[in-house]
Amino acid sequence: MSTLKKILIDKKETCKSVWFMRQAGRYLPEFRDIRSKNQNFINLCLNSELSSKLTLQPIKRFDLDSAIIFSDILMIPYALGQEVKFIKDQGPELSEFNMERFLDNNENEFLKKLNPIYKAIELTRRNLDEKKSLIAFIGAPWTLMVYMLNLKNNKNQINLNKLNKKNININIILKKLTKFLSLHIKNQITAGADVIQIFDSWAGLIGDNNIKDYCFIPNANIIEFCKKEKIPSICFPKGIKEKYKDFNNLVKSDGINLDYEIDPLWAKNNLRNVVIQGGLDPKTLLMSETEMLKGATKYIETFKDIPYIFNLGHGLLPETDPDRVKKLIEFYRNY
Repeated sequence: MSTLKKILIDKKETCKSVWFMRQAGRYLPEFRDIRSKNQNFINLCLNSELSSKLTLQPIKRFDLDSAIIFSDILMIPYALGQEVKFIKDQGPELSEFNMERFLDNNENEFLKKLNPIYKAIELTRRNLDEKKSLIAFIGAPWTLMVYMLNLKNNKNQINLNKLNKKNININIILKKLTKFLSLHIKNQITAGADVIQIFDSWAGLIGDNNIKDYCFIPNANIIEFCKKEKIPSICFPKGIKEKYKDFNNLVKSDGINLDYEIDPLWAKNNLRNVVIQGGLDPKTLLMSETEMLKGATKYIETFKDIPYIFNLGHGLLPETDPDRVKKLIEFYRNY
C-alpha cells in the first residue's frame, strides 16, 4: 500500500507522504520541451503516451510518493460537446453553453471521448512503482458549471441573474454533471487510479445562501459514490474560508486540501475526522530558501502529531525553480 493510502485509509500519523498539485507542469524544462511541440492542449491531454510521460516526469526527477495523471478538469465539458480552447496568457475559453444539447448527452459517447485518458492511466500504472499512488481527479460540479456557463467575470465575481433570465436551472446542471463525473471516476479507477481528488476551485465565489446546495451537497454526492467504489478521496473546496468546517462535517471525504488562506492551527482545531493535506502557499517557493523552509516548518510542526499529507495550498507556479522543489521535498523527508 502506498504511503498516501496508508494515511488516508489507516490514518497513520507516523507515515510521511509528499506530492504537489501541478507537479507535472511548466516549471519543469522537460515538460516545456514536450508542450512546445504540442500547442493544442486538449489534444495533448488526449495523447495517452505523452500524458503518461508527463505524469511520470516529476516522479523520475523527485521520486515523489504519488503521481497525478496529466489531464485537465475541462476535459469533462469537452466530452459533453463544448468546444474548449486554452488561450495563451488568458486561460480557457469555452463555446456557448446549450442546455438542450447538454441534457441530450450520451454516456457511451462521453466515455469514448475520454478513453485516451483511461489509456494514459493504464500506461502510467504499468510504469509506476506499485508502492506509489496514482491520483486521478475531477472538477467539482459547481466549478465545471462556472466554466461551462462563463459565469465568472474579470474580477472573479459571479452573476447568477443572467441564468434566471435564460431560465437555466442550476440544480439540473449540477445533478447531470454529478452523474457524468461519477462515470468518469469509475473508469479512472478501473484503469488503475487508486485515489481521487475533487477540485472545487471556484467554491469561494458562492454566496452563503447557496453554498450548501451548490458546493457541499454535490461534493457529498460524489464522495458517497467514491465510498461505494471503495476509493479514498480528497476534496479541495478552495476559497471557502471558515466554511471549511461545515464542508467537512457534511461531505465527509477521507482527506481535505487546505488552501493557503486557511490558518493551519485553525484547521487542526476545527477539521475533525479527516486527513489534512497541503496549505503551503506556492509563492513561498519563490522566496528565499530560509523563508521557504520557515513556511514549510509551520505546517510540518502544526500537523506533526496527526495524519498529514505534505502538499501546497494551490498548484506549483510556472516560475518555480525545480531545485527549490527538490530542496523542499528533502527538507520535509528529513525533518
